[in-house]
Amino acid sequence: MEVTASSRHYVDRLFDPDPQRVLQGVIDMKNAVIGNNKQKANLIVLGAVPRLLYLLQQETSSTELKTECAVVLGSLAMGTENNVKSLLDCHIIPALLQGLLSPDLKFIEACLRCLRTIFTSPVTPEELLYTDATVIPHLMALLSRSRHTQEYICQIFSHCCKGPDHQTILFNHGAVQNIAHLLTSLSYKVRMQALKCFSVLAFENPQVSMTLVNVLVDGELLPQIFVKMLQRDKPIEMQLTSAKCLTYMCRAGAIRTDDNCIVLKTLPCLVRMCSKERLLEERVEGAETLAYLIEPDVELQRIASITDHLIAMLADYFKYPSSVSAITDIKRLDHDLKHAHELRQAAFKLYASLGANDEDIRKKIIETENMMDRIVTGLSESSVKVRLAAVRCLHSLSRSVQQLRTSFQDHAVWKPLMKVLQNAPDEILVVASSMLCNLLLEFSPSKEPILESGAVELLCGLTQSENPALRVNGIWALMNMAFQAEQKIKADILRSLSTEQLFRLLSDSDLNVLMKTLGLLRNLLSTRPHIDKIMSTHGKQIMQAVTLILEGEHDIEVKEQTLCILANIADGTTAKELIMTNDDVLQKIKYYMGHSHVKLQLAAMFCISNLIWNEEEGSQERQDKLRDMGIVDILHKLSQSPDSSLCDKAKTALQQYLA
Repeated sequence: MEVTASSRHYVDRLFDPDPQRVLQGVIDMKNAVIGNNKQKANLIVLGAVPRLLYLLQQETSSTELKTECAVVLGSLAMGTENNVKSLLDCHIIPALLQGLLSPDLKFIEACLRCLRTIFTSPVTPEELLYTDATVIPHLMALLSRSRHTQEYICQIFSHCCKGPDHQTILFNHGAVQNIAHLLTSLSYKVRMQALKCFSVLAFENPQVSMTLVNVLVDGELLPQIFVKMLQRDKPIEMQLTSAKCLTYMCRAGAIRTDDNCIVLKTLPCLVRMCSKERLLEERVEGAETLAYLIEPDVELQRIASITDHLIAMLADYFKYPSSVSAITDIKRLDHDLKHAHELRQAAFKLYASLGANDEDIRKKIIETENMMDRIVTGLSESSVKVRLAAVRCLHSLSRSVQQLRTSFQDHAVWKPLMKVLQNAPDEILVVASSMLCNLLLEFSPSKEPILESGAVELLCGLTQSENPALRVNGIWALMNMAFQAEQKIKADILRSLSTEQLFRLLSDSDLNVLMKTLGLLRNLLSTRPHIDKIMSTHGKQIMQAVTLILEGEHDIEVKEQTLCILANIADGTTAKELIMTNDDVLQKIKYYMGHSHVKLQLAAMFCISNLIWNEEEGSQERQDKLRDMGIVDILHKLSQSPDSSLCDKAKTALQQYLA
């Protein structure tokens, strides 16, 4: 109560009839709130904000009063997030944007400074900058007014540019041309904010990136200016941000991955950022940007892996901050302890990128002290971001046959992975299930224990997901599981999946899901006893599904897989009859033998060969029926084919008739 009472007189003075006393009241209020969050909160509760905004917008207010009001509002915004929310609720943004139309530069700068503080707060929706279409062009025009307008406007842009729509709006209003010359400003703050603008404009944006490559500033191309800003004598923040600009331009296809400015400048600069000497946030940003730069390019992965002992350097990310850290600043230590998980996340991300393609690099990573234990621990961390990065890292390493057989087995990685799959957000599920596909390959020793731990039900559950990526991974893992599997496993899969679900997947709109489901069916229908067993229980539905696909509008690959399934069925002992007694299917096989696409002709020929093979019971009757259908004539024609494999297949089939 006492505090509120002492604050009340500040608010009361804003209502004084004498304008001079109001101005003095606002100035006193400004001095009272600087650095005093308690005082800021009290004044907001007492209703100072609506009155300050009223005075700011009143035509009769002097420019000096308006400017002081904007300064106090800016100071209130510097407090807590709740303060910013209160200011937003009073519609401060439209009022300040209106203020930018004033001719007075001091007032404009005060409004911009306050807008900058509000827009950089996480509680402010970026969209508020774009609601009125006249705002962006007006801000572009104000860029030329002063050093301060340049700094604040660039800062507002870089904070409010989220995603391609915002990038396009800023780009179309001439952001590139208006901001480029600021990179040579005498003010470090202006150069820095301009640089940040370019990094958010270029991110995943080919249009902006391709434009930036050709922009000249004082006769020098932008990439060359960025390279100068990367040099070791520049402040770290500047080095990092220019490295980001070049990284994003490279990833957007505007700079080649083998360009010197990437290989000799950007990559080494980002590796430097990962060293022990750098602050926690610099190490995080450096590692994450480097991970993004090298992700698609095996050559850059190889170069990075041998630069400054990077792989060993990243191991330190897991040991910091430790009780023996040489941090004398207690505030810093407290901050770093709270943010240590970000270091682990960044290290996992960079390891995942480094090991994406090269077997030797994966081996090096896994041989780094306690690496597998660290990843396994990461899988159960409380932070979703760390868990996701750990799963991604493990997925990257699981592309190695050698590691699947050794390290992954020694550390029983499948156990924590199965646990992660129980109830994780979709983004983690997608990567974890993708990795499970690798652990279920036939040469992986983890395959058995995973089966025993209830994987079939879990994967069948994934095939029913709304998310197509999860459906693909669920069915892909089942396909790997069914490959050369024993009858019991195949029966388990069919039982858990249910024929209804199998046919739902065969009519899935996602091509990947359809292809993997056909792959699963093909793996289930392999080896004779299995083919006969499955066809005796599910034959009718499978033949129906096959017919539907061969009749539908599908890609060549889909039809080829389907004909291969028919060829497998034709290899069964009793299953053959399901084809021989189905004239519709036989006509389709005949049609595809004469198709214009060789792949489909070959697949259809496989079916015929399996049906007419001599040593099998009933082959004579099958041969006669197919001869009557005109198959032999087609075989004679195909034996003259210019395609050698088609020609050989046809000749082999004809020999069955002669034998």
